[in-house]
Amino acid sequence: MYHCKSRTQKGNFESEVKNIGIPRVLLLFLVFCCLSLVSPVSAEEIKSRAAVVMDARTGKVLYAKNPGLRLMPASTTKLMTALVVLERAHLDDVVTVSRNAAYAPPIKIGLKTGDKVTIETLLNAALIKSANDAAVALAEAVAGSEDGFVDLMNRKALAIGLDDTRYINSNGLPGSGQYITAYDLAEIMKNAIRYPLLREILGTRVAEVSTEGGKTMFVKNTNRLLWSDDEFMGGKTGYTRQARHCFVGAGERASETLIVALLGTPSRDLLWSETEALLAFGSKVLNNLEEPVVYITKIDYEAAKLRKASYKKKLRIKKAKKKRRN
Repeated sequence: MYHCKSRTQKGNFESEVKNIGIPRVLLLFLVFCCLSLVSPVSAEEIKSRAAVVMDARTGKVLYAKNPGLRLMPASTTKLMTALVVLERAHLDDVVTVSRNAAYAPPIKIGLKTGDKVTIETLLNAALIKSANDAAVALAEAVAGSEDGFVDLMNRKALAIGLDDTRYINSNGLPGSGQYITAYDLAEIMKNAIRYPLLREILGTRVAEVSTEGGKTMFVKNTNRLLWSDDEFMGGKTGYTRQARHCFVGAGERASETLIVALLGTPSRDLLWSETEALLAFGSKVLNNLEEPVVYITKIDYEAAKLRKASYKKKLRIKKAKKKRRN
């Protein structure tokens, strides 16, 4: 494990982190932006593979663990889906659900081929329940095909300066060639909460959504913090076996909005407890009770490389069904 150290230690730190393949841009960020070695929230205490706490107003990083480590995004992908949709469609546009969208596995709201639903309804389903059928329907409505929509997603990522993010679908189901970092995920959330509609949807606990034909479906938010933290604005969860548990959210602390992004968390319970701990630490930084800190854990970088090689090997041998869940 490597801590971000003082500038007098820049030379040794730089030579060490180069050995684990950290990009130079991130290296400079670590060297010049990280101020403290001692922290009540250490890398060992945070079990997520990567995490970032960011001041939503300034973009300043208050805490980070492996902020540049490329990991799978799972259903946090749907935040980028929503950003692209809001730029290119009207909320009252009516979408006819295709067979491809209706059969998107595994979490869905039960859309049927030929159902007619509005863009706003699909956004609610995709962001509250994390419905994959809704995400695919949105992609097809905007770009004509999911492949075309993915191109728009990747262009959007580059447009907002995300060099370590790449998507292969609109819903985050696993596959080769997709990745995101905790830092990039926090940046996406920073952009998302600028939209009043997205803030409202992400902060909704439960809702009813309906098709134009009158079929009504109940959706419940996958974000447990909405029930336990009154200052939490909202967020987006994600889970696949490969990605583990993921989350990005925003909460009010010290009269400021903090963003927390976590990737590769071992369990859903840890996802919530670590989010709360990181929000508390970020609040202390904003109140000058702590200094910002960045941790780099060599073991997580090495494990990510091994998982990537193993995953590709399996794909070459046979196409096996993988257990997926959002």
